[in-house]
Amino acid sequence: MANLLYQQIEMLSREKHIEPEIVVSAIEDAMVVAARKYYKTEENLRGKFNAESGQVDVFSVLTVVEEVADPKMEISLADAKKKNPTAEVGTEILTAKPTDVLGRIAAQTAKQVILQKVREAERDTIYNEYHTRVGELVTVIVKRAEGPDLIVDMGRTEARLPKREQSKLETYNIGERLRVVIKMVDRAAKGPQVIVSRGDASLVQRLFEMEVPEIYDGTVQIRFAAREAGERTKVAVMSRDKDVDPVGACVGMKGMRVQSIIRELRGEKIDIIPYSEEMVAFAQKALSPAKVTRVQIIDPETKKLEVIVEDSQLSLAIGKKGQNVRLASKLIGWDIDIKSEEEKRREIEEQMTALTAPTTPLTALAGVGPKTIEKIEAAGITNVEKLAGMTPEQLMEIPGIGEKMVDKIYQAVNRFYEGGGEAAAGEAVENTDALAEEEAAGGEAATAEEASAAASEAGVVEAPEAAAEDERAAEAGQVAEGEEESAATSENSENENAEEAESAENKSNAEKPEEAKS
Repeated sequence: MANLLYQQIEMLSREKHIEPEIVVSAIEDAMVVAARKYYKTEENLRGKFNAESGQVDVFSVLTVVEEVADPKMEISLADAKKKNPTAEVGTEILTAKPTDVLGRIAAQTAKQVILQKVREAERDTIYNEYHTRVGELVTVIVKRAEGPDLIVDMGRTEARLPKREQSKLETYNIGERLRVVIKMVDRAAKGPQVIVSRGDASLVQRLFEMEVPEIYDGTVQIRFAAREAGERTKVAVMSRDKDVDPVGACVGMKGMRVQSIIRELRGEKIDIIPYSEEMVAFAQKALSPAKVTRVQIIDPETKKLEVIVEDSQLSLAIGKKGQNVRLASKLIGWDIDIKSEEEKRREIEEQMTALTAPTTPLTALAGVGPKTIEKIEAAGITNVEKLAGMTPEQLMEIPGIGEKMVDKIYQAVNRFYEGGGEAAAGEAVENTDALAEEEAAGGEAATAEEASAAASEAGVVEAPEAAAEDERAAEAGQVAEGEEESAATSENSENENAEEAESAENKSNAEKPEEAKS
């Protein structure tokens, strides 16, 4: 009986790849749990397996102490000597508990504990074995499907092939053999702990190591690899021996080596690229099969490149749905911005036009006060042309600009362009001059008197309407934001007053030279 029980323990140990001592410990712990549940005690119980008799005994353990603080865990020295004359302080007194009285419920509890302990030991063994083999190429057999995921048999254990790690263009059948790489080992997973992959770029690297002896012995190195499983892979290789061509070694005679890998990946395209330490040259090779005209580094810190190609090569460089440039960007680790020569030429022309085109200052807008102009300029808008190209949402993002002010700004811009920009610019200049005159207190009266005297000597009588308009403008200039309210006056009245004032000024200027001559 004893030999049969221990044989069963050894068989279970070999099957689960765990030590026999772990199974024995699980049996002892199970008997302790069953006895505790049966006796309903909080005593310190200990189980012991006898390999010769096959009996599992349960003992109550009491520690010998001078003074007893917890009777369930401790025993006095005097009481201990009654049971064992050789007992001393610190030793343990074991008292056997009958196990033949344990019933069916206790046995079922013991069974569950044994299974749980063995399962935990098996998971620890699997983790310790496989967590150091991440990235290794293994052959598995498709066992079953669990939703979109596949459960594959690795021989020792089962592994999971998630949907995200499968190749997009592949279909798998039960019993099919696959080559996969170990992606990770999840110790906390409820199901299989080992996660394998058919879509990782390391699978291509492991396949090259199998097919290319130069890669296996280290003569040729795979520096980087970028992959979109089922469609295309880019591999950057370099040689440590100047006499060995890295690309030729990977391709093989008549492409035999790379064709073997392509068959394993079920027709996936593979681009083999020579690695270069110089980023510009590496980027040109990474975008193959497209021919690159030039490469320019835009920002080394953020790793941004600008690539210029011929117009006929643009679609080839970008690839189907941007696949070629996306893989090239992953391969070199830089962001790539591809432009055709025509697009780059137009961009340069627009920049030159923007630099040479005349701009109109914001002060040329009639109806927009100086404080509003200051807010707009603080946001980086310094001319009317740039302001006209902004949306209402962009204007409202400027601090201090609300919906009503946006409407006024658009009305002023529309008036500026409808009048060709000249009338509005002239009006803005006049308003600016008026404000400057009002800020200088002493100069205002003197200028007004000189202008009046000059007009009288010239024999020009100012129209009553023009005089009234000047008077109203002077009153409005004393208010901080009077310019915005004056813009609300009808356009026809302003044009008439402006024409009369301009006519009077022209006459005055025409008479002044004659006075100077006399």
